[in-house]
Order: sequence, then structure tokens, then C-alpha cells
Amino acid sequence: MDEGSRTMRILVVEDDVTLGQFLKKKLVESGFAVDVAMDGEEGEVLGREDHYQAVVLDLGLPRKPGLEVLRSWRRQRVMVPVIVLTARNTWQERVEGIEAGADDYLGKPFHVEELAARLKAIIHRSAANARGSMIEARGLGLDEAGQTVRLPDGAVVQLSGAEFRLLRLFMLQPGRILSKEALMGGIYDYDKEVDPNVIEVYVNHLRKKMGKEVIRTLRWQGYRFDGLIPGADP
Repeated sequence: MDEGSRTMRILVVEDDVTLGQFLKKKLVESGFAVDVAMDGEEGEVLGREDHYQAVVLDLGLPRKPGLEVLRSWRRQRVMVPVIVLTARNTWQERVEGIEAGADDYLGKPFHVEELAARLKAIIHRSAANARGSMIEARGLGLDEAGQTVRLPDGAVVQLSGAEFRLLRLFMLQPGRILSKEALMGGIYDYDKEVDPNVIEVYVNHLRKKMGKEVIRTLRWQGYRFDGLIPGADP
């Protein structure tokens, strides 16, 4: 058993009884404490509890679809890391999950070992963020503990997990051109086949929340973080 994951409690929301129990058995063997919810309404209620360190959420749930459950959590500022399970595994469906606030996604069928690795990664990343501090760069202040960004006028904007990780990459390297490949590698530790369209979605979300001028697109090269005070020292 992995000693580092011994106290990690997760919630699996999956309506397939056989798959749900199989995931519970295998994840317990990997060192997790696991609860299983069989429908969206039960999953939404359990997910609001503060003792879960991550959630595995199927999209095709009875009583309440997975995307609605996720959107409800994020509206209520339930920021527990969420891995979405998707049967179609198309980039459009992945984008829907990202827009709803998912931190990662995994297409069916999948290996439980990969799911366990992804769970450990997002839990460790979330814990590291909670111990973090403020990153200041070109007029913006990124609060790693609260997963928010402070604008020059004092307004505070909440970020999804993926938006936060992307903006953090940009703010740590202001003025530097970053390719889509570099950005994808910084967001997803275990998936080397992330569709480039996903990065475009993240960037557009950040622009809508902070302003179009914050991130500049450089054709055929990638993106550059200019911030709200272009050229200022980071």
C-alpha cells in the first residue's frame, strides 16, 4: 500500500454498480478511503462534505447529470478537485467538463492505475496550493491558497482548478512566449494527448475574467502573458 495515500478520502459518483464497486475495491487497495454514490443527487449532497480530498465524477448519472452536479458545486464554492469520467472522450465533451469546473478528465475505458495516479497528482497539487502564498506579476496577484486572482482595482476573481494552474504558469514567466505543448504539459501530468482546443478554451476563460489584453496570442508560436501592466517588472 502507498503510505502517501493512506489518509486520502475520495468520493466516486458512478451509477454503474459493477464499475463503482470495482473502482472502490481497486482504489482501496491503492491506499485510498473510498465512498461511492450511485446517482447525481446523492453525489451532490456528499460532495459538499469537507472531508473529501478529491471526487471521481461520471457524467452520465441518473436523477441529476454529472455536469449539473459539478456546476452546482462550483456555484457553492465547493472547490474539491474533480476528475470527470467521460464515455465519449471527445474534445467537445472534455471542454464541457472544463467549463463546468473539472480539474482533469479520463475517457472510458481506462486503467485504474492511471486513475489512481491522477488522483494522487491533483490531491498533492491541491495541498501544495493550500500551503502556497501570493504570486504578483504585472498588476495581478494570484492567491494560491484561495485559488483566486486579484485585479488592480481590488476585485477578486474565483478561478477553476485548470484556470488557476494555467494562469500560474503564465505569471511565473511573464513576457515569455509559451507554446500550447508547454502549457498542456503544465496542466496535465499524466495525459500527453490533450487536445490543443482545450488550451484555447482556458485562455478565453481567463480573458473573459480579467480582460483580453492579459494574454496575447502569437500566431504559430503560442501565448504570452502581458498582464494588466504590460512590460512591468514581474
